[in-house]
Amino acid sequence: MQAPAAAERNKGPILAVLREYAEPGAHAGPGALQVLEVGAGAGLHAAYFARALPQCRWQPSDIDPRALRSIAAYAEAMQVPNLLPPILLDVSKGWETWGGTQPATLDLLVSINLMHIAELQCTEGLFKGAGVLLKPGGVLFTYG
Repeated sequence: MQAPAAAERNKGPILAVLREYAEPGAHAGPGALQVLEVGAGAGLHAAYFARALPQCRWQPSDIDPRALRSIAAYAEAMQVPNLLPPILLDVSKGWETWGGTQPATLDLLVSINLMHIAELQCTEGLFKGAGVLLKPGGVLFTYG
């Protein structure tokens, strides 16, 4: 498992803001809130947020196979039932390739430390995907 120092430092402040969008009653409709995290990196955030937000069904993803292994290790070590196995996702590709996510099914699309690092086509893909995959009233949450 990788443990980036920046992720350790910013997980609390990010969670405080995420709670505003993920608390019960923040979205209409029954059931768990559907969350897709693109570029989940090492997985520390995914595991931490999923544990703190049990009403969310958290789907982490990344393009890097090493990151996917780290995310899976965090999920196994922390035993968070609402943290799904990570999926390979290239945000620069069309939303149709994003692990079977269907249009208008996501409550939250989370992207942490992606836009300032990745190529412009990744940011464009993120926004295009958000436009299709988020439910009405869903939120694209970015940090970094």
